Formats: sequence, C-alpha cells, structure tokens
Amino acid sequence: MSIKKQEVVDALKQVIYFAKKDNIVDLNMIQDISIKGKDIKVTIVFEKLDDPAVGIIYNSVTKTLKAVLGDDIHVDVKSVADDAKGPLSGVKNIIAVISGKGGVGKSTVAANLAVSLSKAGNKVGILDADVLGPSVPIMFGVEGQNPSVIEVNGKPKLIPLENYGIKILSIGFFVKPEQALMWRGSMANNAFNQLMTDSEWGDLDYLVIDMPPGTGDIQLTLAQNYNIRGVVLVSTPQKVATADVRRAAMMYRQEKLTIPLLGIVENMAYFTPEDMPEKKYFIFGQGATDQLANELEIKVLGRIPIVEKVTETGDSGTPITLVDNSPVTKAFMDVAQRVQTEVGKL
Repeated sequence: MSIKKQEVVDALKQVIYFAKKDNIVDLNMIQDISIKGKDIKVTIVFEKLDDPAVGIIYNSVTKTLKAVLGDDIHVDVKSVADDAKGPLSGVKNIIAVISGKGGVGKSTVAANLAVSLSKAGNKVGILDADVLGPSVPIMFGVEGQNPSVIEVNGKPKLIPLENYGIKILSIGFFVKPEQALMWRGSMANNAFNQLMTDSEWGDLDYLVIDMPPGTGDIQLTLAQNYNIRGVVLVSTPQKVATADVRRAAMMYRQEKLTIPLLGIVENMAYFTPEDMPEKKYFIFGQGATDQLANELEIKVLGRIPIVEKVTETGDSGTPITLVDNSPVTKAFMDVAQRVQTEVGKL
C-alpha cells in the first residue's frame, strides 16, 4: 500500500521541538515532504543549523516515521537554515477554492472567504489563478493598478497589492482588460508559478487561491508542486453543477494527489425578498449539494443566498462581507469559521 503525504504529516505531529513547546508541523518547520514508494524525504527548517536540537529532531523524525509507517521504509531528513526557506514558507495555510464549471460564483466565494477570514483576525492573501478570466482585481477595487517590484538576494520579487487588509495578486494586473489571453498550458503554468513563488507574500495565516474552473494544467501544478492545506468546493444547487463539481473533487481524491476536501459551499442557494425576510424561494432546486456532500463524506460549509447586493458590491470593488449587517456577511463568516475548524482538524 502506498504511503500518503497526510500520513507522514500526521506522524510528524508527534515530533516535538521542546525549545518552542510544540510539534514541528504546527511550528511550520516542515519545508518539504517527498514520497517515492517507501523512500520518504523530509526537509526541516531551523533558525540556526548549529542548534543542538537538529540532531535530536533528526533522530526523532526517523524513529517516529518508522514506528508509524513501518520499519522497512527509508527516511532521509534534510535540515536547512531559516534563510534558506522557500518563498511560501511564511504562509501557514494555502486554501484552493475550486469549481467544476464557470458561472457558479467561485470568485465571489473566494473573495468573500478571504475578507471573512481577515475579519476573523487572520493575516490573509488572495491569488487570482484564473488566468483566462481574472476577476479579483475588480472585486477588490484595484483594477488598473500594478504591483511594485523589489530585489531580494539579486532576484526581482513582486510585492502584492493590498486593500481591505488583504494582499492581492492576479494575472489581471499584467494584461489589458480587453486583451484575450490565448495561452497554452505551459504559459499559464509559468504565470501561475511566478505569482506563487516570485512574490513576497510574507507571513500569512491563509492564502486563498481562486482557481480556474475545471481540472486542467494549473490544478495539476497546484496539487503536485505546492503544500495545499485543503480545498473548498463551490457549486450551485442544480444537479448539472454538482455533477461537474464531483469531477473536480475526485481529482483531489486521486492517490497521488490526496489533498483534504474541507467542504462545499452552496452558492445561490435560495432567494429571499427584502420585504419578506421569512420567505425562501429555492429557484435552482434543493438536495443536490447535500447529496454530493454525503457522497464525498464532507460537510456543507454554508449556503449563500441570492442577493442583488452581492453583484453590486463585487462590481464596485467592495466585497459584500465588508458590510457588517448583511445576512450574506453572516453566511460567509460562518463559512470562514467552519473552514478554520476543518483546517484545525488536519
């Protein structure tokens, strides 16, 4: 039976760095985990390589992994100094927001999830990875602006724009609004990797990634090359929408791409007239989202109603969750809380 990355992560939570009184996973000391058959390579970051704990942690990692996964595995532990950490080392949790098809409000959910996580007291960034249809710049009111560039260790680095306390990057910053991007997969991948790794994200509790719809090259690149904490699915209630989301979800359930599904957000769940707040009209039907959640054994993180102001605020560059008294804001804050709860279980 093949070894899954999550099994290694769970085992490493038993390894304590006594100087900081916590395990090496929660201390964000794990830079990389590579698994090939029974060969496991773990890269661990220390502030200084002459730390007496380096040898202790080395032995503990090897002993723990063999005890949990079998004595026949081979463990290779590499130690690196803090200044050798990767470009995303300050990001604690990368959350991918995905859908199987366009038009379900994925970008709206991603933007308002980012705002809600920020309002809950987290340091948050959002990356618009939908290279063929970037909409995050519009939603955050930064359309037409350009990130600055600084030099770090002789290499140019993008500085994300910031609005409402959230760091923002998008391919939309580098193309004209009327310009059509006719890119092959390799070009889109290169752009995505540059936004991820050639940028100064700094310390973030959450980096929310607004993914392109479907199961294409960027989805594979994200799953294979980056340490994704979990995936949030977005669907509308129709069966045709949940069928596409099911396909997207199963991509992350493949053996080589096992990434936790945190849950599903049902967008455009129902309509409530402003003058009749007690009424709910299920315009797109009911039940399909719950059926999919049960099938995937995940939770419905929340149901977002159809409200005209969601579109109005998104188009004006002020996500609706910035409005404290909106029922949609409460729905998104509940989603953010449930996302944090699910992440905490990993």
